[in-house]
Amino acid sequence: MKKKIAILGSTGSIGKTLLKIIRKNKKKFQIELLSANKNIKTLLNQAKEFNVRNLIITDKNSYLKLKSMQIRNINIYNNFNNLDIIFKKKIDYAMSSIIGLEGLKPTFNIIRFTKKIAIANKESLICAWNLISKELKKFNTEFIPVDSEHFSVWFSLDKNLSQKIEKIYLTASGGPFLKKPLSGFNNISIKESLKHPNWKMGKKISIDSSTLMNKIYEVIEARNIFNISLSSINILIHPKSYIHSLIKFNNGIIKIIAHETDMKIPIFNTLYNDQKNKIVSNSIDINKLNNPKFQTVDYKRYPSMKILKNISDHLTLYETVIVAINDTLVENFLNGRIKYQEIMMRLLFLMKNKEFLKYKKIIPNSINEIIDLNNYVRLRINSKNI
Repeated sequence: MKKKIAILGSTGSIGKTLLKIIRKNKKKFQIELLSANKNIKTLLNQAKEFNVRNLIITDKNSYLKLKSMQIRNINIYNNFNNLDIIFKKKIDYAMSSIIGLEGLKPTFNIIRFTKKIAIANKESLICAWNLISKELKKFNTEFIPVDSEHFSVWFSLDKNLSQKIEKIYLTASGGPFLKKPLSGFNNISIKESLKHPNWKMGKKISIDSSTLMNKIYEVIEARNIFNISLSSINILIHPKSYIHSLIKFNNGIIKIIAHETDMKIPIFNTLYNDQKNKIVSNSIDINKLNNPKFQTVDYKRYPSMKILKNISDHLTLYETVIVAINDTLVENFLNGRIKYQEIMMRLLFLMKNKEFLKYKKIIPNSINEIIDLNNYVRLRINSKNI
């Protein structure tokens, strides 16, 4: 029997990689749903190739254009409010790879309709883990993290033994500016900041990687997913990105997880999660294992590290504030409104504003509360009256 699956954000890099994996074994899968924001052409090509009957395209103009094409045998929707019409019973697997807080509500909504969900949407895990985890338990849905670092930790856990994590070390490449003289940071261009040394990523995440903000997010994700204090999570600079995490357990065992810098590996394992299927990959790179070149993080080069000192061991709405501030500032940088160095300088200043600090004491109660706060913070920052 074919496994029924859904891909939220199928036209992005994660979605495309998942489809490449499925393409090699099409007979095993039936894709029930694909979604995108604006990319009509790619979405339609995917639907035709994989015989998908349900599409969601969230941009209003793109939705109207797609509807006007009057395509036969394909149901087209504008949002995720009608999933009960699409799914008559639970599907086997869902991938949530919509970028940003736009992916929060779709991720939350699809949990009840799938047996297993792989979540690549960082914001769901950073801002709403308390709500997501309750929904997972309520509907008995298995969760697997997609980020290579969190997947490697998840993969390392012995499901049959009660191991307790003592320390997690997440690795960071250091991005394109690991060796750049600090004196040259004043003139960093958009083009320079998008050149990640190891990974092929979108613009937003490439900027976050260069500032190490992406790793700050991953520390918060690890705190939430594995229920561990921030003091037990460290960041190590590992320029080759071959080793993704080191995990020390309270029984003295240390596990080191390594794999190529290719997201197909964690994605493949979230889809199959068994020993019957194999992925074609390169042989072990002994040179990288012999010389990982681990380094501690330089706070002058990566001032984003200071953010972790202002976050507690418990999820609050303050994480949403930080995400909203960073998203807005990165967007402003990519649009040429601010300089590269201003991203972190302004973020560290704004997050200490009294108006935002009050959210440190508030636990998220709903998805809409998080979305509304995100919109409010973005408006306040762009208004320049703060």
